[in-house]
Amino acid sequence: MSISVLRTAEAWWVGTPSGAARVDTAATTTRELLADRAAITAAAGSSDTVAVESLSLLSPVTAPCRVVAQMTNFASHVKDSGGDPETVPLTFFRKASGSISGPYDEVIRPAHVRLLDYEVEIGLVFGADMPVGSEITPDNLPDYVAGVVVTNDVSARDVQLPKTQFYEAKSYPTFTPVGPALVLLDADELKRFTDLRLRLWVNGEIRQDMTVADMIYRPVRTLRELTRFQRMESGDLLLTGTPVGTAISAPPKPVEIIGSMLPPKVKWKLFFRGQAKNPKYLQDGDVMEVAVGTDDGVLDLGRQRTIVRFTR
Repeated sequence: MSISVLRTAEAWWVGTPSGAARVDTAATTTRELLADRAAITAAAGSSDTVAVESLSLLSPVTAPCRVVAQMTNFASHVKDSGGDPETVPLTFFRKASGSISGPYDEVIRPAHVRLLDYEVEIGLVFGADMPVGSEITPDNLPDYVAGVVVTNDVSARDVQLPKTQFYEAKSYPTFTPVGPALVLLDADELKRFTDLRLRLWVNGEIRQDMTVADMIYRPVRTLRELTRFQRMESGDLLLTGTPVGTAISAPPKPVEIIGSMLPPKVKWKLFFRGQAKNPKYLQDGDVMEVAVGTDDGVLDLGRQRTIVRFTR
């Protein structure tokens, strides 16, 4: 049965039907906590609880850690970007773990950023080290993936696209809200991964709403590819892609063809001039809510609520 792990500044907690039970552990990092499974299990059976609403929750994934993310991994998102899901490659990029923030923290847009976007994603949290060359199978996947978290891959599109790299544009502080819960799954529950539904709202308007059934490269295939070159350790985080509904939109094909003939500086100037008219980009004071769970409610990763703030 799944166990929802919560974190505050002073302690780790487990969500129970009656509230949050404190975990009796000396762990200060996610890696250390996942090594203390006995304490987690004991807390799950405790009746000594407090109201979850009384806790000031932080990200259940602690930094520093590795944060790796998959690109264009939902068919709907690929099609919306003008690509072909049948031919899109399995690719990765890195995010700085300094971008991790809590599920209710403000998302701060740096003063030089103009086009701030959102991406609801499911994060896989590793519970064991995965050295380069590890053999990943459906049977041993639960040995490596301890659980899942709600994440939001916030992105500065006007930084990302002209530089043709993702690291800076997705690594500013607060650009990876995580949580509220790290939901630890057993092997049978992990098999329900494709039943998870990702949803994101901005100011109450649903922007993204899709199940993992739309995902192109799922965890076993992803980890097989990742372990060819990247070591992952317990407590590390892998973001698995986002569905259609982000603010950024691909230009019509004829415009894209014409744009490819222009000098890069001119091309991007025209592209961003058009994007600036798009009202879906995040504005100061916007409220983002992000949730992941199965439609039957059996698996529930919780719901984030973050407010966008602009620096001047």
